[in-house]
Amino acid sequence: MLRSLSQKLAEQNAGYGHSGGLPTASDRHGHVGYRRQSWWAAFWSKPTQRVIRIVMLAALCAGLVHLFWGDTLVGLVQDRSKPPLYRKYHEAELRLPQHDPELQYPEGKHGQFIWYANHVHGSGWGNAMQEHLLNAHLAHESGRAFVFNNYTWNKDGSDHTDFNGHLIPSRIPISAILRGPTAGRPWPVGDYAPRAVVKEYWDTVCPEKEVMTEELFKIDAEADAGVVLDAWVEKLKAMPRCVEIDEKIAQIWNIWMFGSKRILGIWDSLKRSPVITEFRWSQLIEDGFVANYRLFSSTSWLVSLFSGAPSAYPYTPIPGLLALHIRRGDFEGHCLHFARWSSQWNGFNQFAELPDQFEPPPSAGWGEATPEGEQLYLRRCYPTVAQIVERVAAVRATAAGQGLRNVYIMTNAKKPWITELKGALWKMGGWEKIASSRDLSLGWEQQFVAQSVDMLIGQRAQVIIGNGFSSLTSNIVMLRMALDIPADTNRFW
Repeated sequence: MLRSLSQKLAEQNAGYGHSGGLPTASDRHGHVGYRRQSWWAAFWSKPTQRVIRIVMLAALCAGLVHLFWGDTLVGLVQDRSKPPLYRKYHEAELRLPQHDPELQYPEGKHGQFIWYANHVHGSGWGNAMQEHLLNAHLAHESGRAFVFNNYTWNKDGSDHTDFNGHLIPSRIPISAILRGPTAGRPWPVGDYAPRAVVKEYWDTVCPEKEVMTEELFKIDAEADAGVVLDAWVEKLKAMPRCVEIDEKIAQIWNIWMFGSKRILGIWDSLKRSPVITEFRWSQLIEDGFVANYRLFSSTSWLVSLFSGAPSAYPYTPIPGLLALHIRRGDFEGHCLHFARWSSQWNGFNQFAELPDQFEPPPSAGWGEATPEGEQLYLRRCYPTVAQIVERVAAVRATAAGQGLRNVYIMTNAKKPWITELKGALWKMGGWEKIASSRDLSLGWEQQFVAQSVDMLIGQRAQVIIGNGFSSLTSNIVMLRMALDIPADTNRFW
């Protein structure tokens, strides 16, 4: 190909004279002589050299493009017939500097570690996140490195899993969702606890470990989370350097504890912990927030032009923003299950300072709910459009609800239902913008962690109305309470 191209260029230049140079002005007026070539003319003179130089220039440009925009281009050309695998996040985790066996104690091969082999999987991100944070807190308090793993939906080793007819990632690296000490970032200055490490490093430095089973250590099932924390810290400080929580036993922080006020026993300790004070969403999540900021804020394009792009951090409330967390789909069945078993709200939705509380109604017997009880649970857990509008109106009338002008709806509902809800909200009047999770513009990797983008928006709302039975809502409320955002801005259906 290069030979034929050079021959063609030679034929085109044949009429310019035997020297191969470009004609001078004197040539165009009939003179025979040629002026001396410039360096530029010499550079492009011989056809074969020209082709070689073009190829070299193209290679240089390609190298520069790869250097500065490589990740972007990879994202554009990646196979999108299947969910992303987030490989660059996992590779970055493996390269964390604490993964060095020669580091001095309390890190390195002589450090102390705890690996929760029984960490929750096959559950929603809200459930996984709350356990992740508390596992990290226990590790920190006991002076051990927290061995973290992926957010895991399926542990069978597959890359993708079918979920309700759609493929989802079987696992997502924690660092694609969170950053901070629980994802391997350093602890704050003056905190000498060992940094969190990945499972692969644990496998290297802990070939021998003590596996904890219920037979070795069991705590009263009705103890509050503070008592559980203290007991485990005391136990771990007396154990060998590598401790594994047996995969077959229940989680230390189980759904029964998270689903009751017992979890609040750990709050004083957790709120002061760098697990919470240094908490931050990943760059991927914050970028999703910034890219969609116009959907739920009143900042005009003119203000943005002079003040620059909005910032996702720090996580201060956005004036005028009302966030609504509304579960749809199969959650109706969950709500009726809660009714049959007289379930309470999630523990972090039961802070005493919160203005809304929930008292389960009398049941109809073991595992049975009365018709009135079912209706009460549905109203608080799966409200209709009319009930949502009624609740929004009531919250707008409170002191905390003054100045609300934009609505963001965090939901898994289908578009027709969202359109109906938006229409009903618009009829209330007084809104500038109403948007929902379905309106977000997200990149390929962001689409599969979109719940966390929702959570960041909810965390930064002036007021949130959430679902008391949802771990997604309770995580948002917990993070807002940790930032000392006024308790009366956290409301429920």
